[in-house]
Amino acid sequence: MEVAAASGIMAAVNFLHTSPTTKVTVPTTLSTPCSWPSQKPNTLALCVPSSVPRTNFLSVLTRCSTKPDTDTNNETDQNPTLQHNSNSKTSSNHPSQPNSNAAISSSLSESPPPSISRGLVFDLGLTNSWDSAEIGSPVVKRFLSDDEERWYMWYCGSSTENPCSDLVGLAISSNGIHWERGNGPVRSSADVGLVMNCSQDWWAFDTSSISPGEVVIMSSAQVRASNAVYWLYYTGYSSEKVNFSDDDSSEFDLKNPEKFHIYNLDGENGSMGKILKSLPGLAISQDGRYWARIEGEHHSGALFDVGSDKDWDSLFISSPQVVFHGNGDLRMFYHSFDVENGEFGIGIARSRDGIKWVKLGKIMGGGGIRGSFDEFGVKNPCVVRNRKDGKYVMVYEGVGVDGKTSIGLAMSADGLEDWRRFQDKAVLETESKDGSWDNMGIGSPCLVQMDGDGGDEWRLYYRGIGSGGRTGIGLAVSEGNDITSLRRWTGFHL
Repeated sequence: MEVAAASGIMAAVNFLHTSPTTKVTVPTTLSTPCSWPSQKPNTLALCVPSSVPRTNFLSVLTRCSTKPDTDTNNETDQNPTLQHNSNSKTSSNHPSQPNSNAAISSSLSESPPPSISRGLVFDLGLTNSWDSAEIGSPVVKRFLSDDEERWYMWYCGSSTENPCSDLVGLAISSNGIHWERGNGPVRSSADVGLVMNCSQDWWAFDTSSISPGEVVIMSSAQVRASNAVYWLYYTGYSSEKVNFSDDDSSEFDLKNPEKFHIYNLDGENGSMGKILKSLPGLAISQDGRYWARIEGEHHSGALFDVGSDKDWDSLFISSPQVVFHGNGDLRMFYHSFDVENGEFGIGIARSRDGIKWVKLGKIMGGGGIRGSFDEFGVKNPCVVRNRKDGKYVMVYEGVGVDGKTSIGLAMSADGLEDWRRFQDKAVLETESKDGSWDNMGIGSPCLVQMDGDGGDEWRLYYRGIGSGGRTGIGLAVSEGNDITSLRRWTGFHL
């Protein structure tokens, strides 16, 4: 996304403020990295606190009042290109604290004792809150300034009133451990809580459920820090179900928030499953809370469609996670179910502008060793480019033949091919103790590379599932910079 893109977007913002249109196209070039802005991102546009039609897309942006703090040392008027904020450094400006939506702490004082809550840092919301039934898909970002540390987490959640529909929310923290959240929709650009709803357009791909995949923060030398743009890549689910057959009986039910399930139905040709169709979407925001959807080239507004009947990704596209590689080069990692091989797989697509994508194919499938933790496939990838050596690190959710999920690790020199698993074993497994909050499965990993005062450690946030299907978000930490040594967080060590 070049600055041409940024300036084009802002021109579109100004234009749409007075003359809304149903579809917005955004420029096409990517540019050099700069530092991350520090304002809190919002979720899908049009939804919070009241739904806004897609056509009013950028009029939403023009009414956002909060201005992202950006490290302007990396911005120069001589370089008019859209820049990806890849560093975690921000200016010393302090964002306003949540003030409306009765922000509450997600302390675990009422949670189970430490022996069975090890690693849990974010539990379900209070009764009657928007995220009281289920939570997952954490997307965590860390921002540093000269005198403070701030963390933002976008995640999906559902309420007890509508447990089958995930929405997107935002929580904030000063240390990545203790989080403040909101019970309902955000009411200002300094609030926390629900930030994005499903689309109200009957023809859209995201009418049933949504979950965040990645937040990429862009800024521009022309647009400057006050107009930095947040790009939210997300999974949108429609009510359309996709049928598929599998020669092997699938005896397990894949838990939320993926929002698709495999059911057993007796039949002559084996089991038959039903999957909610999902596609990747994009929304942008100027303050990270009020989001405007960008319509992709697919007729449903999605960025792109599933593959043809013989392609490995013919059923659905899920969990888009985008990495900025360099000028004019964005990579999207996503997962689907490969019917021909009977396994979940991870694929990659490439883009010059973050909007138009070209699929490059499947890059990982099930583990080759019988009985391995990911024999039935891999999904929910999170890829990070190691700031130390420039190599790519992927954490992913591995699915065993029994349906058990664990977290695996793979590495690649260029991020495109030759992904090599770490010793063909999980780097983090389900908790073995009975009654533990995550003893039924773990997945949806989000990897954060620490630096500055945080040392050289890695943090891994993940969704955990416990008895009865109760979900939470947990944290594992590496020993130093050894990413293969992840252990569940047990407290601060002085």
